[in-house]
Amino acid sequence: MDFDLKDYRAGRRVHFIGIGGVSMNALAQALHARGCSVTGNDRSDGPVADRLRKSGIPVSVGHAAEYVHGADAVVRNAAIHDDSPDVAEARRLGIPVFERPQVLGALMREHEKCICVAGTHGKSTVSSMLSAITLAAGLDPTIFIGANYAPIGGTYRLGNSPVLVAEACEYCDAFLSFFPETAVILNIEEDHLDYFSGIEQIRDSFRRFALRTPETGCVICNADDENCRKALADLPRRVIAFGEGGDIRAERVTFVRGHGEFDLVFRGDTLCRIRLGVPGDFNVKNALAASAAALNYGIAPEVIAAALSDFHGAGRRMELRGEFRGIPFYDDYAHHPSELAVALRTAKTMTEGRVVCVFQPHTYTRTRTLMPDFVRSLKLADEVILPPIYAAREPDDGVTSSAQLAARIPGAHAVQSLAEAASRLGEIAKPGDIILAVGAGDIVGLYDLL
Repeated sequence: MDFDLKDYRAGRRVHFIGIGGVSMNALAQALHARGCSVTGNDRSDGPVADRLRKSGIPVSVGHAAEYVHGADAVVRNAAIHDDSPDVAEARRLGIPVFERPQVLGALMREHEKCICVAGTHGKSTVSSMLSAITLAAGLDPTIFIGANYAPIGGTYRLGNSPVLVAEACEYCDAFLSFFPETAVILNIEEDHLDYFSGIEQIRDSFRRFALRTPETGCVICNADDENCRKALADLPRRVIAFGEGGDIRAERVTFVRGHGEFDLVFRGDTLCRIRLGVPGDFNVKNALAASAAALNYGIAPEVIAAALSDFHGAGRRMELRGEFRGIPFYDDYAHHPSELAVALRTAKTMTEGRVVCVFQPHTYTRTRTLMPDFVRSLKLADEVILPPIYAAREPDDGVTSSAQLAARIPGAHAVQSLAEAASRLGEIAKPGDIILAVGAGDIVGLYDLL
């Protein structure tokens, strides 16, 4: 059963279970703005719930059967399982239960020019870059991304044009509910192995995502990523590749204090010089992907260059939170070994001192299956502090732990809490260092603890 927006207008109530999630609260506010009656519940209270209440959306705390009473439909995300009492009650009462991607997909159906950004890494950054570019071009886009982006005041924006920019996650094949006119695929690696059986199934999923574009649509892909090439071989769609072996390339690349500058070249023609407002060589590749999508919609190169120069990142993507005793404190969402390695290499270009990394592993499955890769990545740091694994949607497997990870990294410190991590940082970090807090869990609160 599909979620049809025509069925949920004024007078119809949609209840969001897990409404505090980044995408969930954005969708809840989008339906509320359209006149739908929206309610929700989440496992804990906090700033997101407070903002929703102030906007007129009632939010309950915890999970209870009575929360769904009177709802015409229920929406949940992948972290909410069938045994949750609110989901079980909705099933018992015959209330339709929809997945989060189905609702976002329904919104996409109303936008002719839908750009969906997928990939194992970089989705939020490239989606934010595209948001900056389309806003600068005056296209009045609707935006749904997985990170706070200051210029839109959060994770979503409702526009009044056919243009929609959205982040497209592969977990549980979520992006197969989407309707992109343009599909951007940044990279493909092994991840989410609690759902996927391995890289072949992951490649197949990304290919099916690419084929959700119409025959007149476009697929933008990473020419330098082997799994992208394999997944999209002989794809019956118009394809624009970015990277060293692609249609869109960066030439005459230089770095100034970690920030890339390069010529944007499309099929041999130099279009403009771009000076990035965010650090890291990986952001050169991200900028190429965003530029490719923008050029596909006829946005002028000088608009792209100006927007990327003014773009200073999305929340928790090498975000400078402030200083601790005069030591710069950066926050990053990386939770996959490749992302972690990129974050650490970038940090090394930003200081002549040590990189002190506090890494919170995310889920037992990911930590267990990718542990050798995590070890290799973390060895790039000069000092490593490892709080307990953030379970997210998973139960403790009773086997995998941060202590196991620490035992494989010379000098690493496994701690029992974020508070202990903050205390250990106070002992380790010295002037001239850089502190990098990394992970997709509640490590976001570490800076406030300091």
